[in-house]
Amino acid sequence: MLTELWNDAEGGFHPASAPDFLPRTALQEVQLRRLRAVVARAYQNVELFRSRMDERGLTPASIQSLQDIQHLPFTVKTDLRDTYPFGLFASPMSDVVRLHASSGTTGKPIVVAYTREDVEVWSEVMARTFASCGLHRGDILQNAFGYGLFTGGLGAHYGGETLGATVIPISGGNTDRQIMLIRDFNVTALCCTPSYFTHMIERARELGIDLRDLSLRIGIFGAEPWTDGMRHHIEAEAGIKAYDIYGLSEIIGPGVASECSAQDGLHVFEDHFYPEIIDPDTGEALPDGEEGELVLTTLSKKAMPMIRYRTRDITRLITEPCSCGRTIRRMRRVGRRSDDMFIIRGVNVFPSQVEAALMAVEGTLPHYQIILTRAGGLDRIAVEVEVTPEVFSDKIRGLEDIRARLAQSIERILGIRVDLRLVEPRTIARSEGKAKRVIDRRNEG
Repeated sequence: MLTELWNDAEGGFHPASAPDFLPRTALQEVQLRRLRAVVARAYQNVELFRSRMDERGLTPASIQSLQDIQHLPFTVKTDLRDTYPFGLFASPMSDVVRLHASSGTTGKPIVVAYTREDVEVWSEVMARTFASCGLHRGDILQNAFGYGLFTGGLGAHYGGETLGATVIPISGGNTDRQIMLIRDFNVTALCCTPSYFTHMIERARELGIDLRDLSLRIGIFGAEPWTDGMRHHIEAEAGIKAYDIYGLSEIIGPGVASECSAQDGLHVFEDHFYPEIIDPDTGEALPDGEEGELVLTTLSKKAMPMIRYRTRDITRLITEPCSCGRTIRRMRRVGRRSDDMFIIRGVNVFPSQVEAALMAVEGTLPHYQIILTRAGGLDRIAVEVEVTPEVFSDKIRGLEDIRARLAQSIERILGIRVDLRLVEPRTIARSEGKAKRVIDRRNEG
């Protein structure tokens, strides 16, 4: 890949971003060439993919255009568990230089593999991610994504170094130390989950530190859905620009898509990851602009190519030109997944809808939990939300007023009433990684 040299201007255009500005015709030529090669590789080396192709009467030669991708079989998460641990590898172990895996809390973990070339691609797309968020050589990046089997930490680490930034590999947790290093090391950029950063803001305030007075200017947040209301809270309380990034371990880790300076959708690095939108119920491909489930195909992954992987993330693709000048398509930020929906009294509810309703009311904090229970054969939903110390210490009338406004906001968005409980600050457990928003007790007792 193109790299920044010692005599390039700090903060200028980073050469790593060059593929983001390819003419569409040239990009599509690259995509088709890589698609045909990766399908041939998977067909030759992955038994599950080959058997599904054979069932459909397809061969790698069936791919004559990008539109032909719609004829290929889907890959789903259960395929990775069913072939655990190495059944989807397209490279011999002698060529695999790294393995990552999910936590495996609900069964066998998801295992993903990387050749040396895969790691180089990962470093490249993460460098492009950071460049699109405004980072450059000379920035000091505090990486609070988790290291280890989780892909977030090492993905961001190598991307930051490839960009030319100074990387602090602090990982998650130890919030007081995180804040100390932000201050003492003059950190200019930080990456972690958005829920953990809201905890960091809160803890800094308790320590008498205002993050707005420090050198921090950019936050790169991912690994969980978050709303524009959460973004506005973070930017106002920390005095930074907050950017959304997207990725998933099955594809590569972080580095699949990223916001740019416009903060108006995430640019998909589609020279490496081909995006489609499908109807989640029928599997039929949808045109650009329509909302549906995101499906991704890795165009350059060697160790473990993913063909038409169903992410379960709901979004839509944007083809209109972006003000930043990038030609790669954007996707709307992922606010919900097709598999995190729950049904209450016949109404489909997504956690992101609850967050949007809560963050629209002044006086609430971005810490909440949704509790599902069952009584008398009926499902019930309760929402606990923290309010600011000023509100909680106010007179009863003030609490009732904000409770009424929150209840109205939730009912307007969800179309149902919920049992709303206002709690004092720090009542809800904090997470150093992904926040646990939904507590499902419907099958207890």
